[in-house]
Amino acid sequence: MEFWTATVAAPGRSAAFAQEAEARGWDGMLVVDSQNLSGDPYVCLALAATATERLGLETSVTNPVTRHAAVTASSALSVQRLSKGRMVLGIGRGDSALAHLGRAPARLGWFERYLANLQAYLNGEEIGFERMEIPDEAAPPAERLGLAHAPEGSSIGWVGDGPKVPVEAAVTGPRAIGIAARHADRVMLAVGADPKRVAWGIGTAREAAEKAGRDPDSVGFGAYVNVVCHPDAAKGRELGRATTGLFARFSVMYGEVSGPADEKQTDVLRNIHDRYDMNAHGRQGGDQTTALTDEFIDGYAIVGEGGYCADRLAALVELGIEKFAVMGPNFAAPGAEAQEAALRFTEEVLAPLKA
Repeated sequence: MEFWTATVAAPGRSAAFAQEAEARGWDGMLVVDSQNLSGDPYVCLALAATATERLGLETSVTNPVTRHAAVTASSALSVQRLSKGRMVLGIGRGDSALAHLGRAPARLGWFERYLANLQAYLNGEEIGFERMEIPDEAAPPAERLGLAHAPEGSSIGWVGDGPKVPVEAAVTGPRAIGIAARHADRVMLAVGADPKRVAWGIGTAREAAEKAGRDPDSVGFGAYVNVVCHPDAAKGRELGRATTGLFARFSVMYGEVSGPADEKQTDVLRNIHDRYDMNAHGRQGGDQTTALTDEFIDGYAIVGEGGYCADRLAALVELGIEKFAVMGPNFAAPGAEAQEAALRFTEEVLAPLKA
């Protein structure tokens, strides 16, 4: 069972954040990749690598649009070499990174082809130029140059013989889950902490893997979970409201609800969709946060005292979750209440579950 904590890409703070996360017993740090909102994640992860010894390092998450697969693989491999094998490549279809370029998440076919190419690069394989999908208006074929000798395909020649960089795909809807099950080393479900929804996600992935001829038992599973460890439920809900709204939206990205949801949950999810303000993405006070009822937060997220939080997480482990990307106040969060919640999680949830 692994627990990873998240942060923005802030190069000036990355090393100190990583050292603190390692000292507090976290297994890894997740760094945002959203170029208009924060810095370069690979720079931050490289700085974190040089400041720590065991902490895992991951993008959370990159996307298949803003970088070519060769560039993404090269960046991940660079951190992998620097960290002596601690890099994990987290990828999704893109959200805020694309919204700030005027685009919706990557199309599913593009996402699947990108994942396949990414895995090929990370495995040191050669990819035919016909799979590059670089538009002619950006750059014409190399044949135009009349070179005496030229590469016959695309590969990264310096991959080396160290451990492969694992690819984890953050997914919510059934088709995206299926793509992840076919190509990713681990499926990271972003469906909330409701056991019914997590079980649905795992079942969907295992079925897709089997249909593709992949052993379902070879697919790893993790989950993004919104957790606030606080004895006052009302205060806990407020501390987790913004990130809960952010992640809940993924289940209703285009207006239709993905995964099991009762009538009340469906109403909340659709209200989140209709009210979502990308300019207040992940922030307290965004209009989308007003759509969240107490009942919805209590089901989708995990809010309560340490023992309760630990029990909820343990129930997800029983379903097959091996890794938690914990979204909620951590030791770098501003405010006394948030700091208290972060400390409680470390002492009352993280330590006992990892003991």
